[in-house]
Amino acid sequence: MEILALVLGGLVCLVLVLLAAWALAAYNRLIRQRNQVDAAWAQIDVQLKRRYDLIPNLVETVKGYAAHERGTLDAVVQARNAAVAAAGAPAASRAVAENALTQSLGRLFALSEAYPDLKASANFAGLQSELSGTEDKIAYARQFYNGAVQTYNTSTQSIPTNVIAGVGGFRARDLFEALGDERGPVQVRF
Repeated sequence: MEILALVLGGLVCLVLVLLAAWALAAYNRLIRQRNQVDAAWAQIDVQLKRRYDLIPNLVETVKGYAAHERGTLDAVVQARNAAVAAAGAPAASRAVAENALTQSLGRLFALSEAYPDLKASANFAGLQSELSGTEDKIAYARQFYNGAVQTYNTSTQSIPTNVIAGVGGFRARDLFEALGDERGPVQVRF
């Protein structure tokens, strides 16, 4: 009888050690995933700040060629200021401000078609090229961020890891989603 109690006690201890090892591994995996989400967000932030820095130069260049397009220029400046002000906001709120900025920049670039001198300006072309490259980097950073968030959210919501996530205070993160025109055409007609 004592041997059976000793064996059962040993098995219980082994199960507890294995359970504790799994809990530690799950907790550490959640930490790594959360850190990856934070690092991905920081990359988006870097590219957005670069975009914010390019916009005033672009607006000043356009002012020289299309001064009477004040409404478009003011919309870009207001959208930029709103995006900068949303810098500390959650991803969902920030995405709205960034999408508004993207749309106003699209209208600004459309002006170059109406003003051939502006389109021919080396300064405008250089700024447009830099901003276009930055937009590509933002798109890639958003894609990477959303992938990291998806992995992290899946871990925090899946059984049995969700128990460790709940105890450890890990909460789901928002995706950085494209809204409105940024998603592309809704309907294609031939």
